[in-house]
Amino acid sequence: MPDYQQIKAELEGIAIEDNPNLVSRKSRDFYWYSPILKAQLENVTGDLIVSPASEEEVIKVLKVAFRHDVPVTARGGGTGNYGQCMPLSGGIVLDMTKMNRIKEIHPGRVITEPGIICAQLDRELKEKSGQELRFHPSTTGQATLGGFIAGGSGGVGSVHWGGLRDLGNVLRLRIVTLEEEPRVMELTARDLLKVSHAYGTNGIITEVEMPLAPAYDWVDVIVGHESFMDAVRFSDRLAKSSGILVKEIAPIAAPVPYEYFTRHKPWLKEGEAVTVVMVAPHALAPFEALVKLMKGEIRFRSDEVESLRGIPRAYELGWNHTTLRALKMEPDAFTYLQVQYPGPDHVEKVREMTELFGDEVIGHLEFLRFDGAIQCSGLPLVRYTTPERLEEIIKIHEAHGCPIFNPHRYTLEEGGMKQTDELQLAFKKETDPKGLMNPGKMIAWENPDFDFKAGKNFLFKGLAEAGAE
Repeated sequence: MPDYQQIKAELEGIAIEDNPNLVSRKSRDFYWYSPILKAQLENVTGDLIVSPASEEEVIKVLKVAFRHDVPVTARGGGTGNYGQCMPLSGGIVLDMTKMNRIKEIHPGRVITEPGIICAQLDRELKEKSGQELRFHPSTTGQATLGGFIAGGSGGVGSVHWGGLRDLGNVLRLRIVTLEEEPRVMELTARDLLKVSHAYGTNGIITEVEMPLAPAYDWVDVIVGHESFMDAVRFSDRLAKSSGILVKEIAPIAAPVPYEYFTRHKPWLKEGEAVTVVMVAPHALAPFEALVKLMKGEIRFRSDEVESLRGIPRAYELGWNHTTLRALKMEPDAFTYLQVQYPGPDHVEKVREMTELFGDEVIGHLEFLRFDGAIQCSGLPLVRYTTPERLEEIIKIHEAHGCPIFNPHRYTLEEGGMKQTDELQLAFKKETDPKGLMNPGKMIAWENPDFDFKAGKNFLFKGLAEAGAE
């Protein structure tokens, strides 16, 4: 057992918190979206929260952790959904939110520390340079930029720009290794794939350089449709209308909008599906023309409301905020899935799944650009009954050519492509020889012989030490 009194003494001068309640709070993310993860991770907690204020302090922490064989789990705003930043083996939770300075703003790019909140960064960028991030998570008001890169994949704006793994959507990362003498490394271009969406398992991000786009006063619009498939067809047409500049397109099936979008309810119609859109002001006239052509009805426009006080932004209705709003109203009724509908026949695949599951799986899509082509990913609400039925629903999707990125698993591989990422594994061997960075999240490190085809779940032995079942 590590001597935490000694560790605290060695980290003197760096902000440390060991109050059990505060440590427990900072050891959590939104894992409880999943009833499976809720049961598995409920008792997970770190031993110390350490909050470095500079790269030098990060290096000092990692040096001490290496010397004492203490796990280190980096954390931003904690808005992830799969236990990405939860310390499965306890140890140090490295809270990066004090490292939140914007270092440089240039035409087309910005250099920042990783702990800056995405919305704060966008506000300052718009004020100082008329620019904004190309895309951001729907939790932009809480999520840090470093956490988004380490745990996210895309977001609000991905319909235009694609995702974080697309070359050019992250320009450079500076990371620190967890070795006897921690090294500082700079990664660009294809090397970024080593740490992008790796949950902080193979490097602590200390500086980020991101590309930017012109900032607009985006107008939030909700369009009503008779059926979910009408909303899907409209969304597909809109996403492919290259001349209409949009930042968000999310078709959502009834009864979700009227039942769960409580602040927008006065404008909505019971039984209607909707498309939630963010439109650039100069694109509103052609957008309205397309709505009319596709027989939709504009129900809400943020530029026509007397006061937006207390009314959520459009992106706070989409992505996993859709799930959150349903869970707030009916905590035990729902969970969700992450579905890919590969193009070019993605609309047809959505129709098949909608007819197959009916009201058990309630449609919600996010349109995005994937490998340059428009397609959609699903974040449908699932009426939850049993773990077995949830697995059946996943298998049925996959049998119909709709891969599931499983949000009921906490490992990189099970949540993603169900196979080892050789690039990230090789980099972990180089940067984290003792395997102390966020242990339990990379199956390839913990159990190289794990058989992904056997249909078994990976359960990290460190969870038993954390008091989980």
